[in-house]
Amino acid sequence: MKEIKEDSKKIVESWVNQFSDELFSWALYKTSSKETAEDLVQETFLAAFNKIDTFQGKSQPKTWLFSILNNKVIDYYRLSAKTTKKTFSISENSGYELSDGMFNENGGWKNNDMNPIWNQEEELLDNPEFNIVMQDCMDDLPQKWKFAVTSKYLTDKKADEICQELEITTSNYWQIVHRAKLLLKNCLEMKWV
Repeated sequence: MKEIKEDSKKIVESWVNQFSDELFSWALYKTSSKETAEDLVQETFLAAFNKIDTFQGKSQPKTWLFSILNNKVIDYYRLSAKTTKKTFSISENSGYELSDGMFNENGGWKNNDMNPIWNQEEELLDNPEFNIVMQDCMDDLPQKWKFAVTSKYLTDKKADEICQELEITTSNYWQIVHRAKLLLKNCLEMKWV
């Protein structure tokens, strides 16, 4: 038994040396927090060590580790959503106020004027400075909202999959995405000149 544990330890140590940087980059991308990303990668390797006997080699070790990490990220957002479920952050309240203030009593847009920065949409995506501001605005979103937006637009997940991961209803999901987009638009219009 001691030999098996030593072999497992050596295998996981080699994986740590091979895949730590890639796992960390992915976790940082998904959470935008260096500390959280480090914790999630550490938890991933710990889980891999504890469950190494279940690894059958049907996939590459890197694939298996990324699968564990993705589950850790999902658990992280679920836990965050549950702890903030009863209280709304200022950003969420801002999202409600912003979205409610954009429509008239008949449900139509109050103002159809478009900020001129949106006329150059394609050039903006190629602009590194704009992307930094965009990332700052994304980081300002509540975690659940950021996860919903990044899952939808950056990883192309389906709405029902995101709803299941966040444990929310479809209508709640679409409200979150809509309000998050409005907050992003507002933030970009304020910070990007």
